[in-house]
Amino acid sequence: MKITININEKLDDVEVNINCNQITPSIENMVAMLQMINQQMVVTKDGENYLLDVNKILYIEALERKTFVYTDKAIYESKLKLYEMEERLCQSGFFRVSKSCLVHLQFIQSIKNDIERKLRLTLKNGEQIMVSRQYADEIKRRLGVKG
Repeated sequence: MKITININEKLDDVEVNINCNQITPSIENMVAMLQMINQQMVVTKDGENYLLDVNKILYIEALERKTFVYTDKAIYESKLKLYEMEERLCQSGFFRVSKSCLVHLQFIQSIKNDIERKLRLTLKNGEQIMVSRQYADEIKRRLGVKG
């Protein structure tokens, strides 16, 4: 791979051009990472690609080696792995709540203690998500919840 940076002081915005002989999974991954910089990501539903605003994502879940992205209206699939999503979205209000799930903190409606030091989150759409013991104390701290 060859990387070239051209500086042009007359440009108002950054422009990224990718020149290739074919689109490969690594190129798709690179495009997905670049789009997340602008708080958007490419997701797929029914064989069609969508550009999704990160602020509409309620939570992200990894199941059977696939990554699913949940919004209030639809479920999409992403080519990125959960850990890649976490790296890119941790500064955007997302938090890992279990080995297989990230939650967008702005969509949490309530938090309740559950058995064995786990927590139960209720999202604004009514869905409930369990927080494993490993992440419970940190999410309480991030949300400002006592004890």
